[in-house]
Amino acid sequence: MDIQNLIQTVLVYALPVLFAITVHEAAHGYAAYRLGDSTAFRLGRITLNPMKHIDPVGTILMPLMLYFATSGTFLFGYAKPVPVNFGKLRNPKRDMVWVALAGPGANLVQAFLWGVLMYLLVGSGITEPFFLKMCRAGMLVNVVMFAFNLFPLPPLDGGRILVGLLPYRQAALVSRIEPWGFFIVMGLVIAGVISSLWMQPVMGLTFGLLNILLSPLNFLIR
Repeated sequence: MDIQNLIQTVLVYALPVLFAITVHEAAHGYAAYRLGDSTAFRLGRITLNPMKHIDPVGTILMPLMLYFATSGTFLFGYAKPVPVNFGKLRNPKRDMVWVALAGPGANLVQAFLWGVLMYLLVGSGITEPFFLKMCRAGMLVNVVMFAFNLFPLPPLDGGRILVGLLPYRQAALVSRIEPWGFFIVMGLVIAGVISSLWMQPVMGLTFGLLNILLSPLNFLIR
């Protein structure tokens, strides 16, 4: 493997990944705090300090090992989840949805802002490839996080949203999956099911939405 290529890839993606996971987790904690649960606030997890959210294995070791093992064709990682006591929310079933949505929502906003920055750089005459690649990486990383976390299976955010939206009986059935949810998701990722049936369609729609939102900037810099 080309070590120079690896270093360049790491440098391009490092900042977007740090922002993506940090703001994602902090958004969960902030939403929970605003809706009545101060658990994350008391533990200092409503912060933009990435060190509070980085998991040494899930955020650093696992992605690097997978990058080397698969020559960059398959990557997977995770951050420390922000602790939320759903029982302390003012309306646990309803507010669970808003807390879960906050993380992917933060990623969608970040993807848009990276896109805005890219257009501003181009509009200002700055064509340095490194910065433009970083902006594209910022969009890609955040769209991937947005789509993946919305997959409707606990413990992913989409699973919690589904539990919050379903009637109590059906919600209880879905929530029972959570202890095994991580392993089920990993199996579906390795089998390519999530990629083909979920990630590709959701990411396509998300990039389509971003293109529409960014189109006025595209028109202005021409």
